[in-house]
Amino acid sequence: MVVFTEKKALIAYLSNFKAQKKTIGFIPTMGALHRGHLSLIKKAQKKNDLIVVSIFVNPTQFDKKEDLLKYPKTIQNDLKLLESVSCDVLFNPSVEEIYSNNIVSEKFDFDGLEHEMEGEFRTGHFDGVGTIVKTLIEIIEPNKAYFGQKDFQQLQIVKKMVRKYRLNVKIKGCPIFREEDGLAMSSRNVRLTKAQRTAAPFIYKTLKKAYKKFNTENVHSVIEWVENKFKKHPLLNLEYFTIADEKTLKTIKTKESDKKYRAFIAVFAGEIRLIDNIRLKS
Repeated sequence: MVVFTEKKALIAYLSNFKAQKKTIGFIPTMGALHRGHLSLIKKAQKKNDLIVVSIFVNPTQFDKKEDLLKYPKTIQNDLKLLESVSCDVLFNPSVEEIYSNNIVSEKFDFDGLEHEMEGEFRTGHFDGVGTIVKTLIEIIEPNKAYFGQKDFQQLQIVKKMVRKYRLNVKIKGCPIFREEDGLAMSSRNVRLTKAQRTAAPFIYKTLKKAYKKFNTENVHSVIEWVENKFKKHPLLNLEYFTIADEKTLKTIKTKESDKKYRAFIAVFAGEIRLIDNIRLKS
């Protein structure tokens, strides 16, 4: 695996592969890698000649400075994991390399997708996401870029950005990778206390029950049921649970047979924020 910290050197290296018409698969990450990230790499390897992973903890997508400071950084372990799956290239730039001396986000219009759910609770988050993803795609110029569906809203926003800015890349969404007990894999999971980690699978168990209820009950009763389940939980505090249209991400009040829906949830275990989602049958 070749490691780059500077844009110019990476661009020069990749230009040789592009000249040979080699295809490039790209996985953007913020490090603290886990098996979910590795699953994205393995999917990319099946369809591309060269795999590029970026590790960059992007300051502009954190709405709280303390979250940025506490975000886990495990670069030595990350390198070992990338080597274990034969990653070809790692781009691990500094904040200065990406932003120079101007650490601010571009302003984006994602046709309203950015105002739903996460956007309502995390001011400026998706401007930060759009800024870094667009910047990295423009540097690397991959054929395909891979994102996990745990951050489904982010995935839809990246797809929207690629269409609106006519970026020459295909965005691939990949299934949520879970622990054996159902907890969606996340870099934040390592910050959970033992008690919180034991409690956290309750999130996915509740989603699965909501999935079943959605088949026979109305939207309001499903939402009310989930909210009541978390009111009784001693360690997990519900920030939001919503059922939304997959395309518009707008919360729905009634079901329509020709639409695709998904349930979204955000939960606090102490100060650790966990998100998850599940596709529903209408």
